[in-house]
Amino acid sequence: MGFSALLCACVVVSCSAAPFKLAQRNEPQNDRPIIGILTQEIDSESMKKFGKTYIPSSYVKYIESGGARVVPIRLNQSLAEHEQIFGSINGLLLIGGAVDLETSDFARTAGIYFRLALKANDEGDYFPIWGTCLGFQLLTVLVAGENLLKASSSRMFTNFPSDIRKALSQEPLTGNFHHYGVTKEAFMGNEKLSGFFSVLSTNIAQNGLEFVSTMEGRKYPFYGVQWHPEVNRFQWDPRYNFPHSSNAVRVSSLLAEFFVNEGRRSSHHFSEAAEESSALIYNYNPVYVANISAYEQSYFF
Repeated sequence: MGFSALLCACVVVSCSAAPFKLAQRNEPQNDRPIIGILTQEIDSESMKKFGKTYIPSSYVKYIESGGARVVPIRLNQSLAEHEQIFGSINGLLLIGGAVDLETSDFARTAGIYFRLALKANDEGDYFPIWGTCLGFQLLTVLVAGENLLKASSSRMFTNFPSDIRKALSQEPLTGNFHHYGVTKEAFMGNEKLSGFFSVLSTNIAQNGLEFVSTMEGRKYPFYGVQWHPEVNRFQWDPRYNFPHSSNAVRVSSLLAEFFVNEGRRSSHHFSEAAEESSALIYNYNPVYVANISAYEQSYFF
């Protein structure tokens, strides 16, 4: 997969009291959270020899570093199979990539989980979703009903130390490697989108356009980052300007822990231990792909 770096100015971050209900001290917590990561079609000819879909290992490590286990979710399963998986996992991660946001199997399958999560949360069944880069963009398409590509109140940054919040606004801590983004003007001009998500941060691209880089659901525990927090700790390709400063690493760590802690609020679980064990990413071996991609390793399916 080819990345095209968009060198960005500082991230604009603001935080205040959140309208969304935060976790209560007496709220039951799931100490064995499992996050599903949706596989994605391979767009790189050099990686197609390994399989039809993939998950870069950096996303798996990112979730595991936050204290959760990972279940890879294959595309092209039946609705009943996806519903069963949804009832067994405690959150969903939509990875970055380069597939079509409206016609790909990745987008179609993500839509299934998005609708299931909407319904579950409406019924009091907590289920978080996180979208990174393309996953962020896909969330905007699912909410707005159209492709718009060309923080005030925040839960995501609430517990960040003050020095890290300051660093986010002053240092290059976020890796932005994407071809498209949603401008702040387009975001705020779409009533569905601006009514569903709060903008937590923006970036300025080389062409001077201000685009939304971090968002969170006003009502639902859905989160999106146009940047790549996982690369701060788990990708080292010298051809790319991945941020590896101590503050960049702390930002990545805090966000991973935040999302996993959101997953702890979900009571979904597998019906049997053997079923759970067979679904986990541990059943698969990552392949070294640093010689043909920006990733060190990827899982193939």
